[in-house]
Amino acid sequence: MKPLFLVVALPLFASGCAATLPPEVIASGDLADLPVDVRPVRYQSPVSGYTHRVPVDPKPWRNQNDAQAPDGGAS
Repeated sequence: MKPLFLVVALPLFASGCAATLPPEVIASGDLADLPVDVRPVRYQSPVSGYTHRVPVDPKPWRNQNDAQAPDGGAS
């Protein structure tokens, strides 16, 4: 047998032999009668915050660079 086959087959075989037990705590009773404060779901459009933008030509880079300089743009 190839070792790769054993690496794959052994964990699968071992997991198939494992016993699956139900959880120890099982919710019981009528959960519909519990008083729970839940906000009602309201519809919100997925495109509600959309703003239309059109492509523009780039501005001169030197003016923008000078405007954002630490000294306030004064040359």
